Amino acid sequence: GEGSAVKRSRGFVLSLAYSLGMATVYTALGVAAGLAGEGLAAALQNAWVLGTVGLLMVVMAMSMFGVYTLQLPAALQTRLADASGRRSSGKLAGVFAMGAISALIVGPCVAAPLAGALVYISQTRDVLIGGAALFAMAVGMSIPLLLVGVSAGSLLPRAGAWMEAVKKFFGVLMLAMALWLVSPVLPPVAQMLGWTALLLGYGVYLLRSSRHFGAMAVGVAFAILGSIQLVGVASGARDPLAPLAHLGAGSAQHGLTFTRIKTVGQLDAALANAGGKTVMLDFYADWCVSCKEMEKLTFIDERVQAKLANTLLLQVDVTANDAADKAMLKRFTLFGPPAIILFDSNGKEIADSRVIGYQDPQKFLNSLGKLN
Repeated sequence: GEGSAVKRSRGFVLSLAYSLGMATVYTALGVAAGLAGEGLAAALQNAWVLGTVGLLMVVMAMSMFGVYTLQLPAALQTRLADASGRRSSGKLAGVFAMGAISALIVGPCVAAPLAGALVYISQTRDVLIGGAALFAMAVGMSIPLLLVGVSAGSLLPRAGAWMEAVKKFFGVLMLAMALWLVSPVLPPVAQMLGWTALLLGYGVYLLRSSRHFGAMAVGVAFAILGSIQLVGVASGARDPLAPLAHLGAGSAQHGLTFTRIKTVGQLDAALANAGGKTVMLDFYADWCVSCKEMEKLTFIDERVQAKLANTLLLQVDVTANDAADKAMLKRFTLFGPPAIILFDSNGKEIADSRVIGYQDPQKFLNSLGKLN
């Protein structure tokens, strides 16, 4: 709309306005998803819900592989496109509105990644994370557009096979997300077999369908990762994140040993009978990824174990999300795991010492410094 003599600065400003319009819609969707998911994370962690969501991800993946076209009805797309076309493309407000409207015109190459992100965000508990995640996604999508605006169109690549390769890669990501979502209700063997099939399958596909060196190198990497999973599960491993760790059993690292409690009454009794020791209470759930990160990456650290040698270690498993679990969470005004509460030798919670979310060993050691 600016004509052929548009300046690079003007092109950048117009592209930025368009991008902000799109980002506004993505952020609004992220906030809505965050609100819808707040407080529902634990309730949704059952086989039926996770299986349904996982199946949805598989359905979206099939659209990425070209099995069918996933998009809005043609009539609705036409109406949105007409509304976009009536805007004044040469004015910032018009371009902003065009960007906002374009975010609603979801074709097959946009719908699945967007829907996948919303499905993930709907299971988080923080509205800010929901909005920030989609805004970050929109900003990432906007960078190529901003470069095109600065270049006045000279950097725009031609459509080609690379677009189909990106679509199929998104399909693989959808399948990976489906497997990751249902992993809390799958036995470890099934998880490892699933990762084996996905990694080996995509690796073999790249090796057989591409003659480009880069794609073949990626295919080899995926095939190797899949083979490692296969060797691991065949040799008795049950951890997809460490499929070969059991082969070096002599140097295996062990984490902290917790005493499991269930009710508020059991907690109060444990605090009263701690014998003058400091106490650490860990909130855990099978579906909590950050909880497992703490176990596998932080609790095995020798410095952390030494720091907690004289501390009573308690853990409450809120996987079931029953009345007792909710009462424990309500006691500390928590929405859910991961969370760690520290108590002094008198059984009182140490002020400003809570650990919410994953912390690496060094950061966790700094948090544990308040036990002194």
